[in-house]
Amino acid sequence: MPVLLVALLALALAFFALLDGWYLVRVPCAVLRARLLQPRVRDLLAEQRFPGRVLPSDLDLLLHMNNARYLREADVARAAHLTRCGVLGALRELGAHTVLAASCARYRRSLRLLEPFDVRTRLLGWDDRAFYLEARFVSLRDDFVCALLRFRQHVLGTSPERVVLHLCKRKVESPELPEDLQHWITYNMASSQLLCAESGLRKVNKDE
Repeated sequence: MPVLLVALLALALAFFALLDGWYLVRVPCAVLRARLLQPRVRDLLAEQRFPGRVLPSDLDLLLHMNNARYLREADVARAAHLTRCGVLGALRELGAHTVLAASCARYRRSLRLLEPFDVRTRLLGWDDRAFYLEARFVSLRDDFVCALLRFRQHVLGTSPERVVLHLCKRKVESPELPEDLQHWITYNMASSQLLCAESGLRKVNKDE
């Protein structure tokens, strides 16, 4: 028994020391919770809230939440969001999947140790290749938007239009994308063209 206990402790230590253990645990747990314990969200454009709190492991040298932690928390919240509104299930049924193709973040105010916050995620719209989502980090102390993140979730194996058709059982047009998001999309396209030109490629990779 002591040998087995030591072996289990060693495996746990290796899991968290050599792999990003908490992330590998939290994302599946968030997806399972959204699928099994939370009600389905029928409105694709509805905002969903994912609660969080700044922990000591989230801090940087300035004692506020590390910039990279915003992306991680948004990743977990986005997985739960796409599960509750049925997008991940529809992708699975269509034999497709999605990958994060681009993201950007604007930081407005620091989140401090133990400060509670919500990650408020919503789907802004889609085009022929990707869904576009937004995540707002809102402090629960004063409802201030501390950070604003945008994501381009690229769909592989099908199209966003087919995913929405599968969910809604009818054709639904994407809402008009916000002007600032359109500028960001244009920037991404220009960046891809520039990188392809630098590499001597003739056209942009379809995964970009």
